[in-house]
Order: sequence, then C-alpha cells, then structure tokens
Amino acid sequence: MSRPPPPPAALPGERLDRWLWAARFYKTRALAAEAVERHQVKVNGQPAKVARQLHLGDVLDLNPGGMPRTVLVRGLSAVRGPAPVAQQLYEETPESVARRAELAEQRRMGIEPASSLEQGRPTKRDRRQLVDWQRWSASLD
Repeated sequence: MSRPPPPPAALPGERLDRWLWAARFYKTRALAAEAVERHQVKVNGQPAKVARQLHLGDVLDLNPGGMPRTVLVRGLSAVRGPAPVAQQLYEETPESVARRAELAEQRRMGIEPASSLEQGRPTKRDRRQLVDWQRWSASLD
C-alpha cells in the first residue's frame, strides 16, 4: 500500500494578533485582538480575523491610537522583545510616514480645547453665591 504524498510545506506564518503585540503596536494581545475584530486592521487591503496567518511581505493597514499606519511585514516573531528588535519586524511606507506627519502637524496647529472655555470651575465664592441665590429664589406658594 502506498502512502499519499505529504501536503505541500506551508509558508511560515504567525498569528496576526500575536505579531501586532510582538511588533509593539498594541500593549496586550487582547487589545490587538479587539482592534482586529473591530476591523481596524486590514491585511493586504482585506479585513482580517484574529487568527489569520501573517506572512513576510504582507501589507497591513492599521490604526493604533488614532494614527493610521501602513506597514510592510519584514519579519515574524511570536515573542515581544525590546523596541529596537520590534521595529525590525516591519517597515512603514513613505506615504504612511508623510500622512502621519501631516496629521501630527494638523493636531499641533489645532485649537486648544481649554481655550474655548469662557470660565472654568466656579470658585468657592461663586459657589457660595449660587447657593445663596438658590436659597432665596424659591417661590412663595
């Protein structure tokens, strides 16, 4: 009896959530998995699932912390290491770097939210006047 031929060797891959965690895009695997489930991460332009196998050369579109990034997978790792090692796992596209710099400049030039407040929290004196006013503003029935 002859044996069936062995299946073709699969390309080495890594789970998407584990790679995002190892590359330090998210602090925990749970946060990485949540971002993938919310469709904030796309692999090669397609929404992905958490357990998708990531391969060398895949293009990821992700949005950690509100800053959109497009990265090319250059290495695979299931272990979270130091930041310099994690940065070797990917390469950010020049368009992505330019877009992030533009967004940072827009945010820096934007209006300060606190400057729109006409007055801040009431002082102790203001609170006492409010309480006094509320006490004497009751209508007589």
